[in-house]
Amino acid sequence: MALLFCCDLPCDGDGRCMICKINPPEEEKITCKTCVTPWHLDCLSARPQTLADAAQWECPDCSSLVSSHAPPSAVASGSEPSDSLIAAIRAIESDASLSDLEKAKRRQKLLSGGSDDGDEPAEEKKEVAGGSGSGSGSGGGNDVLKLLSGSFNCSFCMQLPERPVTTPCGHNFCLKCFEKWVGQGKRTCAICRTSIPSKMASNPRINSSLVIAIRMAKMTKSNAASGPPKPYYSVLNQNKPDKAYTTERAKKTGKANACSGKIFVTVPPDHFGPILAENDPERGMGVLVGETWEDRLECRQWGAHLPHVAGICGQSDYGAQSVALSGGYEDDEDHGEWFLYTGSGGRDLSGNKRTNKTQSFDQKFDKSNEALRVSCKKGYPVRVVRSHKEKRSAYAPETGVRYDGVYRIEKCWRKPGIQGFKVCRYLFVRCDNDPAPWTSDEIGDRPRPLPNIKELKEATDVTERKSPPSWDYDEEKGCWLWKIPPPDSRKRASTVDAGDGTQTKTVRRKTHIMSVSERLLKEFCCLICHKVMTQPLTTPCAHNFCKSCLQDAFAGQTFIKERNCEGRRTLRAQKNVMKCPSCSNDISEYLQNPQVNRELMSVIESLQRQTKEMEENAVTEEEMLDADVAEEDKVEVQAVNSEANEDIKESDEEEKADAKPSLEVNEETKAEANEDVKESEAVAKPSPKASKKRKAKGVTDNAPNKKVHQETDNMIGDDVNKDETVKPGPTESEDLKVGEVGAGAGAKTRSRKG
Repeated sequence: MALLFCCDLPCDGDGRCMICKINPPEEEKITCKTCVTPWHLDCLSARPQTLADAAQWECPDCSSLVSSHAPPSAVASGSEPSDSLIAAIRAIESDASLSDLEKAKRRQKLLSGGSDDGDEPAEEKKEVAGGSGSGSGSGGGNDVLKLLSGSFNCSFCMQLPERPVTTPCGHNFCLKCFEKWVGQGKRTCAICRTSIPSKMASNPRINSSLVIAIRMAKMTKSNAASGPPKPYYSVLNQNKPDKAYTTERAKKTGKANACSGKIFVTVPPDHFGPILAENDPERGMGVLVGETWEDRLECRQWGAHLPHVAGICGQSDYGAQSVALSGGYEDDEDHGEWFLYTGSGGRDLSGNKRTNKTQSFDQKFDKSNEALRVSCKKGYPVRVVRSHKEKRSAYAPETGVRYDGVYRIEKCWRKPGIQGFKVCRYLFVRCDNDPAPWTSDEIGDRPRPLPNIKELKEATDVTERKSPPSWDYDEEKGCWLWKIPPPDSRKRASTVDAGDGTQTKTVRRKTHIMSVSERLLKEFCCLICHKVMTQPLTTPCAHNFCKSCLQDAFAGQTFIKERNCEGRRTLRAQKNVMKCPSCSNDISEYLQNPQVNRELMSVIESLQRQTKEMEENAVTEEEMLDADVAEEDKVEVQAVNSEANEDIKESDEEEKADAKPSLEVNEETKAEANEDVKESEAVAKPSPKASKKRKAKGVTDNAPNKKVHQETDNMIGDDVNKDETVKPGPTESEDLKVGEVGAGAGAKTRSRKG
């Protein structure tokens, strides 16, 4: 049985026989009735004789369970453990309610020593339930950690692999466990018995993607256990040390790899001119002329000269703020109050110490050289620091770096240097209100005539300032100051208050907060297409690719190159070298039969399902919120409409109520007017005797009658149309005339009007 166990091998995950390395058709495969593993029928040492034997055939692994390979949980003696185990496996296979994946999980659990309770394990249910919904919060880290521990556990120590190593067949082990296994002389995988390449066995490589994934899952678990996740903050200025520091590993190289310390001044990086007291919250003094520092990094902390390597601080379209005299170019001439400065460039800085000190090409007015020329044209003040490395100058400090005040560039030009190539040259003249460190004067500089520069006779591209300088001497005030306001800063200043440590807030773009699943998926990316891997392959050099991407990278190439001697005889064949797309290791043997990393693929699929469910839940929540908002808007619209309808009804009723009395008034006035007309007519008709007397007197009564009728008609018309237009009533003279005809009628009419 042991011989059978060593000689017979099943088909791998891709259906390829692990002995003959071919993919047999389905009719040449036989499946174990217990573990449902496919085997190649032709490669079996003991083939079943009849169809009945083939239906009840068990693979060598399952038939060897009677021996010492029984699970550790079995306590019974004899053949009872194997019989009960086989019965449990057959019960799982006969359960039609389980999917193939669930059956495989339960078989694996039984074979690893667990017990099958007949239903879904509670832990697995919790993992599935938590993975679908709680991955977005702090509990998502626990679910992802369970997912990784269930798929990536080392088969030796049964823990998440420490420094994981992935074999070409797609199984993961701890580095120590793998080295111990290989140290015993075993050259096959402990899980699938696939041979391990000798190069990987002698020099295993750690799978960095898996390391990052496990670390991320552990960090999310620790954050969940300690409360809400802790955000990452960059080291702010107030949290930096007072001095630049160097790690233990970088002490050999000095401060070339040192971390910068705290910036003590509040000026922006592109500040022109001296640094005053209001920009020094630490001391309230500003940067004083003659102040010295240990090195360029400490000088940077006080803003005098920010670059700790470059000699020019400036921008080509803005101007230069400071320069450092450190003996980098032998063309420099230092005369204290004025000096000739050489621009940068013209050297090969590829890393060879032999070439980085010699001039190899001409300098041009570009980059930092152009920044100095802009300061020359505008007349900006330039801060100057001198270093002890300038050995040829009598004005250089003995140790450290010293701030010597501000200078102004009066002219710039190009000329052939000492080494034969053209260099950019600048004439700096001191213009500071404080005396220089090397003088005993108590006052600062005064305007002085420019020195006579002999090399200007051979100079080209000479630039002189034609407009008034921005920084100039004021005769009335007796000091140097800004005649033209300095240019506005293009960078934010560090406005840190020394008292409360407050800092100006910068508005940053809101970033999408990724869940743990999304971050892990980002780590499981193919190194060729940079997308989440499909059918992942892990090479012996521990690099991960999609199967299709890796095969397409070597499409059309053969593993062996045949060599012929012009058709006469065949020479020895040569093996084609196929280098990994991410390193120089040869993976041609691995490409002959690449195995998909099933464990990694199952984790990626689970994470993708988890992310998709989270997105669907988020979409449904948004839709529910939108529906609630729409319902609220609908209710508000209905309420507004009902209130409007009620207002309309009330206004209609009020209009009707107002219209009724007006109609009644009109009818009453009409009736009164008719009565007045009748009475006036009765009064206006005189008796026969009176008419005779009137005729005798020569007075006719037609005119008064006409006037009375006109007045009554006007009264009726006024009463009827008083809502539309208000007409004036009869005048006083007309009332008197009516009174002459019939005083009683006129008085009666006026009294009713009143």
